[in-house]
Order: sequence, then structure tokens, then C-alpha cells
Amino acid sequence: MAAFVARRGRWPGVFLASMLLASSMALPGAAHAADLLTVHLDQAAVLKLPDRTATLIIGNPLIADAVVQAGDVAVITAKSYGVTNLVALDSNGSTLMERPIQVLGSKDRTVVVYRGVERETYSCAPDCERRITLGDGSAYFNGNLTQVGTFSSHAKGEGLK
Repeated sequence: MAAFVARRGRWPGVFLASMLLASSMALPGAAHAADLLTVHLDQAAVLKLPDRTATLIIGNPLIADAVVQAGDVAVITAKSYGVTNLVALDSNGSTLMERPIQVLGSKDRTVVVYRGVERETYSCAPDCERRITLGDGSAYFNGNLTQVGTFSSHAKGEGLK
């Protein structure tokens, strides 16, 4: 077990993250960084599948989803924070590929406002605007989601009758 030491003038989160990364690499069977597919929330990644892939399995579809496209390509979409895996099988059930998928937070510039236990997230690129982010307070999250749904309906002409 690693000891956590905070040094004055240094950000303890960086130290902790580096210790966790180092310890995960030392574990038997841990995925190498080159094998890890990292996808950020609200984004997708393209993954080339092995020839003869007949079945594609996502370990936890609440974390990521995969849609197979022509040319043995899968589009991996981030759905929530965490790590899961993707397994490609041939028609006989033999494993052709297994790859870990890590979903991280958004890459854009965000500001998080805490009001007690309630959280609000804003995308600030270049101006700060509300955004829908997992972990935000229910009222803020649902209010934003309702506005987006209403806006989308109007954009499709569904709300203008």
C-alpha cells in the first residue's frame, strides 16, 4: 500500500494520480497505456476491429457504447465516467481482441460551481455557458436537459404547431 504524502507548495492530486498510475502498471494483468482506449465524455473514438469480428461486447454499457460500422470499424461513445472493456469475438466465440476503455471528463474548459452539495458545470470556451454534465445537481441538470429537449423539438419543427 502506498503512503500519501503532501508536500508544501505541491498539488497533492498530481502526486496521488501518479502513484495510482504507477501502482496500476505494476499489477499483474494490468493493461499497458498503449492498449488503453481513452474517450472523453461527450465525445467518440474510432477503433479498427480485427478481421472476422462477429460479436462485439462492451463490459459495462453504462460507461461506454459501441456501434459497428462498415469496414470493421467501431465507434466508441463515452457515456459516463469509469473503466470498462471491449471484447471482439469471431463466429466460433474465440477472442480476437480485448481492450480496456477509460472514460474521462470533458476536455473543454469547464468551471464547476459548488453551492453546498449542489454542483453546476459551465463550458467556458470562450464564454461560460451552462452544460449538461454527470454529477451536477438534479435541478440544474434536469433544467438544462429540459431546455435542450425543448430547443431540439423546436429546431425540428415539432413545437411549432
